[in-house]
Formats: sequence, C-alpha cells, structure tokens
Amino acid sequence: MSRFSEPPDPAFDEINRSLDVDRRLWPYDVRQSRAHVRMLAAREIIPAADADAILAALDTVHAELAGDRFPFEESDEDIHMAIERRVTELAGPAGARMHTGRSRNDQVATDLVLYTREAAAETVLRIEGLMGALLEAAREGTGVTLPGYTHLQRAQPVFLAHHLLAYFWMLGRDRERFRFVEAQCSVLPLGAGALAGVNFDTNRRMVAEELGFEAVAPNSLDAVSNRDFVLDYISAAATCATHLSRLGAELVLWSSQEFGFVELPDAWTSGSSLMPQKKNPDAAELLRAKAPRVAGDLASLHGVIHALPLAYNKDLQEDKEYLFDAADTLALSLAAAQGMIEGATFDAERMAEAAADEMIAATDLADLLVTRGVPFREAHAAIAGLVRVATDSGRTLSELSDEELLAQSEHLDGQARELLRRESWTASKVSEGGTSPDRVAEQLEAAARLLG
Repeated sequence: MSRFSEPPDPAFDEINRSLDVDRRLWPYDVRQSRAHVRMLAAREIIPAADADAILAALDTVHAELAGDRFPFEESDEDIHMAIERRVTELAGPAGARMHTGRSRNDQVATDLVLYTREAAAETVLRIEGLMGALLEAAREGTGVTLPGYTHLQRAQPVFLAHHLLAYFWMLGRDRERFRFVEAQCSVLPLGAGALAGVNFDTNRRMVAEELGFEAVAPNSLDAVSNRDFVLDYISAAATCATHLSRLGAELVLWSSQEFGFVELPDAWTSGSSLMPQKKNPDAAELLRAKAPRVAGDLASLHGVIHALPLAYNKDLQEDKEYLFDAADTLALSLAAAQGMIEGATFDAERMAEAAADEMIAATDLADLLVTRGVPFREAHAAIAGLVRVATDSGRTLSELSDEELLAQSEHLDGQARELLRRESWTASKVSEGGTSPDRVAEQLEAAARLLG
C-alpha cells in the first residue's frame, strides 16, 4: 500500500528522476553498501546469511555495471534505487534488508563525498602533470629572454623560464586547494539516517574504517545537508580553470604572427574551413572559455544551497550536475594545457628580438639615477623626458647624443649607455624571486623540490 492515492504526474517523474546524472556514482554506492551490510551483520542487526546473499548480489551488480550490462528500468529514479531494486531481484527477500539503518539522504551524501575525495586526488595528479611540463619547458628556456608585459605593453625583460614558472607557482597553490578538499572529505556522513540518526545500535566507525574515513560526522542534521566539500572542490576548480585561462590567453597571443613567440603542436590546433593557411589555437582559446563555465558551476551551486533550511531538501539533487561538470571540464582543460606546453616550440630568436627594445631599459636608467642620490620620482620624470625625446624623434635611446642625455640629468653619463646593453637588463634583477640568472636557478631548484 502506498501513502499516495494517485500515481505521479509524468512531468514530475521527469523532473524528479536523476539517474542520467547520478549513475556515475555506482562504484561508490556499491562500496558503501558492502561496508554498510557488513556492519549490519557484525552488529547482528540483520542475519549473517542475509548479509552473505546481499554481498553476493552486490558482486553481480558490480560486474553488470562495470560491463555495461545492468538492466535499468523506467521506474529507476536514481542509481541508488536501481541498485537496491536489482539486489532485491538477485537476493530475494534478503535484499530488502540492505537499506536497514540508513536513508537515501545519508546514502547519497556518502556516495558524493567518496566521489569528491577521489576526484580531488585525481585532480592533484593532473595538476602535477602540468607542473612537470612547465618545469621542463622552463629548464629549456633558462637562457631565452622575452619582454615581460604590463597592460599588454612591453615593460621589462624576463627569462622565458621565469615567465613559465609563474604558472608553475599558480598551479602549486591549486594543488594545495585540492589537497584541502581531500581533507574535507575525511568525515563519514553514513549513519545519520534521514536527519536524526537511526534506531539501531550501528557501528559507524567500522564503516568509516572500511571506506577510508578518518572520523564520523558528529551531527546528523549537518551530515545529510553538508555540501561544503562540493563547494570547496568547485571553488578550487574555478580558481585553477582561471589560471589555465590566463595561460591559454598568452598562448593565443604568443602563437599569433604578430608575436611569433611560440608554435603550438598540430595535435592541439585546427585549420580553417575556408582559409588553408590558418593554424588556429583552438585548445588555448577553449581554456579561456572553460574558466567562466566552471565559475558558473560554483555560482549555481551557491544558488542552490543558499538559504536552504535544515536538513535535506530535494534542491540538493542538483549538486551532482555542477560537481561533475566542473570535474570533467577541469580534467579536459588540464590535459589540453599539458599537451600544448609539452609540444610547444618557443622561438628564442623572435623573443630575444622583442626583448631588445631599448625602451624596456627605462627603469634601469631610473634606478641608476637613484643610486646617484636622485629621488626616485625625479629620476622617473627625467627618464620619461628622455623617452619622449627619443620617441618624438624616431630614435632609440642609444641613438641620443650625450648632450641630450645630460639635458635630462647630469648623471646620465657613459655608464648610462652601458645600461642600454640588453645583457644587463635581466642580470640586474637580483632581488629574491627576480629574473636574474641566479634567482631563476633558485626558482628551478625550489620548483623541483616542490614537485618532488
């Protein structure tokens, strides 16, 4: 007998059904059910013979799902109900005991935290793969100079290694964020029941130990309604995807004919349907586009959880779609970024040519005046005047006469001309974290240690 006097409306069935999204949770649901049933038998809540029958049925279910042979039915609302139905078909009346002492609320939360923990660990490995590719490219680019940019205007020269390592350190922070997510997935929700606990003397810590959790959730209301770990994952993914979008943007610029700093591998580019000469940096462009998608997943889930009263609400069914999309999108983005960096060919000559622009030595000239007692703001103004004289006359700084240099400052003597030799521009950046050869070498060593 049912609580309801009429069947659900077909449209309600459709909006309520989540099987197409949550079926990928099946490995975690089977694992959880095994641990739960073993605990029930150990506490003598269900007979041992029934537990054996259920576990045998779960083995069959696992094989069917892994082999894409599972007999789904139209009535299967979600993966959890589908598995329970199939277990009951295989184990008979014993199968109906599998759900003793748990609710779909704590069951779903447990499946989700198992998935998120594994997804975070896998994301750490993917990030480390890209970090390794960047480190190797940086090692090969230690002697290559290019302009560093602010406002997309040539600013000061840096080594290619220094530039690539900036992304390495970004990703290092991303890795720590996902390690934090793993730590947030160390508490077991199962055993909380629907919201208030269960009426059986269960052993939650036995289940926690089998499933690899460090502790059990101390509050049943929080256990079934907590999705902080999902927000943490998507937040980390959004930040990481944003970092990748910056890398993608630079690869798009650098691979253009106007820059010509890099040629991307054929495997990560495409041609034009009309123009046969084109080699489009599509993968790099998509890194830019994927970042707001993941950020949208985060904003959407915040919207779902916003103002939800305790404890479980059906709104939380939407969490999985955003989590899965963020995880899948980030995995593809990291693979694309790693593939492009590993196959990229950097044009050292073209970079060096761009870095030879004497105007980017202006800060060095200002610093020279500072070492001679000129206040920095006065030095800045003097060199700005010098730059204006050069640009207005269509000359480089080194083409200006001694009289023109001295007209801006009495301290702009022969040593100032020495500073216009580009070899000195990077060598002088000796502060910790700077782009001088010794400091870049330190960074490379530190990066290798961090990656381990």
